[in-house]
Amino acid sequence: MYHQTFDGADAAQNIAEDGQEPRIDSSGALCCGTFGELLQGQLPAGSAPRDSHFLVTMPIALFARAHFTPIAGTRSVTVYPSHKLKAKQLAENLVSALGASGGILLLQSELPEGKGLASSSADLVAAARSIARCFNRRIRTSLIEKLMAAIEPSDGVMYPGVVAYQQRECSLLSFLGQMPPLAIVGIDEGGTVETVDYDQRRGEISASHRAKYHELLDRARTAIPQGDTATIGRIATASALLHQERAPKEHLNSMLNASEATDALGVIVAHSGTMSGILLDRVAADFSRKLRSVLAQISVFDDSPKIYLTMTGSVR
Repeated sequence: MYHQTFDGADAAQNIAEDGQEPRIDSSGALCCGTFGELLQGQLPAGSAPRDSHFLVTMPIALFARAHFTPIAGTRSVTVYPSHKLKAKQLAENLVSALGASGGILLLQSELPEGKGLASSSADLVAAARSIARCFNRRIRTSLIEKLMAAIEPSDGVMYPGVVAYQQRECSLLSFLGQMPPLAIVGIDEGGTVETVDYDQRRGEISASHRAKYHELLDRARTAIPQGDTATIGRIATASALLHQERAPKEHLNSMLNASEATDALGVIVAHSGTMSGILLDRVAADFSRKLRSVLAQISVFDDSPKIYLTMTGSVR
């Protein structure tokens, strides 16, 4: 996948040859985002290596794209747009690690910044993949993670499919499989959240809640490979409710009511962002009717919902 190699037996067993991202021309690379998190919290002490904070991704079909052009004789990287300083830092550290020249890094993203859709992580992974392609070098995921960990907590979007991920350590817990085809009717409550600031102030989670997160993760490990959309919806809803007392979403109760009124799968939130959404099974026979009903319910309190589609496998 874009000159990125994966580590460990899980990768060999769970990652298809072309991963999840669509093919693009050989001069560029891309990475998908994630709609908040299916689940995010903290595990009981001793149940995870190193840091106990974790998340479970919800990959969506929106992408960051990167194109790297080398310039001989320089080690610096000029990035466009110029405010993408995290991508500049990763790119310069990567070309240094590869013993390669610097150059110009162009970034284009469908993911709005500061909303909880993994825009920054997707930028960094796309940049790393683009540089690797440019120099025809294969880089291990562990190197990308090491470089990302030095910059900020990151989502697990460098892996295809759904993963349980330690965002502070930038370390994989486990592959969970492919997300079934879902639609997310999402709303934005406004403003932005800066990842590093949020992570530094969020604190620890109680032991009783850690036990609940552990149970939810166990359920996700079963539900996702089985394509159990009902359980996936319940997990997302439970995580949103657990997180509400720590970083409340103004419209969460309204979203819950809309979900229940339309018999949707549940709600999902960007735990460190501004987004919340309602989950629908997009291959269900009544999907069109439910989608119209959800949009009508949401229109009472938000006039600009957007529809996001989950990544479900290889796209060529």
